[in-house]
Amino acid sequence: MGICLSNASGEIHEKKDSQENLVYYEEKISTNEIQRLGSLYSQEGSKGLNQDAAVVYQALRQLLLYLSPVIINLDIFPFKGYGMQDGAFCGVFDGHGRHGHIVSKLVRNKLPSLLLNQKNALAKVNTVGYGCNFLNHNEKVEGENLPNKDFNRWEEACVNAFKVMDKEIKLIESLDCSCSGTTAVVVIRQGEDLSIANLGDSRAVMGTITQEDGVLRAVQLTTDLKPGLPMEADRIRKSNGRVVALKEEPHIQRVWLPHLDSPGLAMSRAFGDFLLKNHGIIAIPDVSYRRLTSNDQFLVLATDGVWDVLSNNDVVSIVSTEGSEEAAARAVVEAAVSVWKQKFPSSKRDDCTAVCLFLQKIKRLKQTLV
Repeated sequence: MGICLSNASGEIHEKKDSQENLVYYEEKISTNEIQRLGSLYSQEGSKGLNQDAAVVYQALRQLLLYLSPVIINLDIFPFKGYGMQDGAFCGVFDGHGRHGHIVSKLVRNKLPSLLLNQKNALAKVNTVGYGCNFLNHNEKVEGENLPNKDFNRWEEACVNAFKVMDKEIKLIESLDCSCSGTTAVVVIRQGEDLSIANLGDSRAVMGTITQEDGVLRAVQLTTDLKPGLPMEADRIRKSNGRVVALKEEPHIQRVWLPHLDSPGLAMSRAFGDFLLKNHGIIAIPDVSYRRLTSNDQFLVLATDGVWDVLSNNDVVSIVSTEGSEEAAARAVVEAAVSVWKQKFPSSKRDDCTAVCLFLQKIKRLKQTLV
């Protein structure tokens, strides 16, 4: 279901959405006008149920109003002071295993409130000197990309919220997630500040115009956290897990139990998958930061079904030439599905889901991708 929020009254209106795994909270700026800053779209693969989920709050104040007053102290979390007027939240979640479709929707529905609850709690305490070194997560951050003072709180809030989310999944007695789980990549925008939290192999990419030559290019904001990465493989092996590729798919490294050829997880971090939580699989996100400029045009978050067949530049090119914000995500997914059919006609196609969030008013970008 989708949600439309009226700013004048704070009233939340429900509207129907044909894709139940997607939720879009859009802004009603007048009685009859709705301003959309992005889009989301998903298409089921050929493996069964669509296990992807996605959410967009195109204004953070919508999320605050939707959740308050139960968990959010609005005196601590003022709109203007925390960039809520220009804020947004979006995320994609790629479920896997028998109950992956349940887990991805559960995380989609609960994680945003957990994030704001953790941020709200941290805002109440004196943060001077607490040892959260954000720069350890992104060694390339320098110059104008140095995080603002508030960002260390967001990093700690993300880590804490992801841990709590994982514990809550485990406590659901009716849901066996020993071999089921979901990835997550979320982006929180506050004014000109982006905080990105990534768990697993979904991906966030930005379309930006280079200042030097005016060329549109793709900037990858997250690292695909897979078992083949040396740092991830090292952690898994130190926990007595095995990282091995099957003979029939030598390009895909998977995580296995110490003495059993199961379950063969193709990512190194995830919610759920509790059979492997003592063997190197963690629910701690990789958190990074970016300072936005006027050259940054849009964000694309997508599950690995998209990235398996389309490059970052492919996706940015598709979005930049699309005629409207509302059509962009669908164009990305349909392009991915088309390439799947061409390249791998005999393979089972993965679910494909994309979120597009525009940072500038959409315009036809004729720059050449590099």
